[in-house]
Amino acid sequence: MLKREKYLEKVRDFYDSDLIKVFTGIRRCGKSVLLKQIIEEIKNGKVDEEHIIYLNFEDINVSNVIKDSVDLNKYIEAKVVDNKKYYLFFDEIQLVKDWEKAINSFKATKNVSIFITGSNSKLLSGELATLLTGRYVTFRVAPFSFSEVVELKKLNTKDEFEEAFNDYLIWGGMPQRFEFKGEDSLRVYLSDLFDAIVMKDIIARHKIKNITLYKRIMEYLVTNPSQTFSPSNMIKELEKENIPVSTKSVYECLDYAIEAYIFLNCEIYDIRGKRILSRKDKYYLMDLGLGQIYNTNKRPQYGAYLENIVYNELLYRGYDVSVGNNNGREIDFIAKKGNIIEYYQVAFSLASEDTEKREFSAYDNILDNYPKYVISIDKLDYSQNGIIHKNIIDWLLGEK
Repeated sequence: MLKREKYLEKVRDFYDSDLIKVFTGIRRCGKSVLLKQIIEEIKNGKVDEEHIIYLNFEDINVSNVIKDSVDLNKYIEAKVVDNKKYYLFFDEIQLVKDWEKAINSFKATKNVSIFITGSNSKLLSGELATLLTGRYVTFRVAPFSFSEVVELKKLNTKDEFEEAFNDYLIWGGMPQRFEFKGEDSLRVYLSDLFDAIVMKDIIARHKIKNITLYKRIMEYLVTNPSQTFSPSNMIKELEKENIPVSTKSVYECLDYAIEAYIFLNCEIYDIRGKRILSRKDKYYLMDLGLGQIYNTNKRPQYGAYLENIVYNELLYRGYDVSVGNNNGREIDFIAKKGNIIEYYQVAFSLASEDTEKREFSAYDNILDNYPKYVISIDKLDYSQNGIIHKNIIDWLLGEK
């Protein structure tokens, strides 16, 4: 089991805090494993097992007993028998009806440290957020980064890194997928996972009736990653198949996919006007493996995949990320963390003179002194005019 140190180091200071620790992320990205690693560390801190309570609401033995906030409250009341601190871990809490009421009650009346996970980005958009403003801290959990894959596989050589990256570029980093070797088994696993997300976290949750239409829209979305979204383009494609769909339905579908963490949306920032351009977002897959489910005949979009990986990595490193608009020219990413600002351009290869010129000239007229990078698969160093070129593998494995 890979110890997810990047997340653990962020959470440790909160183990005994009365702030509610909230972990969100796509289904099967490793939230449950992370909770169990936290539990092990708390046990090693000499907390006895009777004061650690873990409930996974995807376990039928649990969900059959605890269906709503009343059931959950009764269960915890029976377990909390003294005034010592209890550590409560609730996995996929959104499956419990009115769970917010129970969590709020525990926090208000008991000596507890609460940890919860959920597979929906709007987990805290309702009553809990209102009741507990300023009383919780959130952590977004993602599938494995490339550096975690290298650690998981215990890789040491450049040849091993390259082989693993070529695999990661196509099949992504969902933790359980590394148990499968062949393409057929990988595709089956990822297809089953995708169907579970779509059916449980989207279609059932939002009571979608036209399931065939929704799945067709999702197919279009996942096979076109790293794009500025255009509903008109999608509608034209579906009309060719005699599938009528409205702009409203397309946007609803996309919003639901973002809620379920299939996609992440990146806002476009006007560098000169210093403002966000409304409804002009780009969309990236949380995990590239999900883009391969329907991608059986299309040519791989390696440039888009590389851009997707860089976006996810910047988020993993704790940056706030937006796409830059430089007087009509796109800067792939503006990454901000505290007082740090960095610019990134991403191209699959700079071997073409035209591509090299395009990527480096994107920084023309940006006159500040913040670091500017161009990322590609090339091993030759193309750095020029103060703009730093990085090989993608070196960059992914070279975080300070």
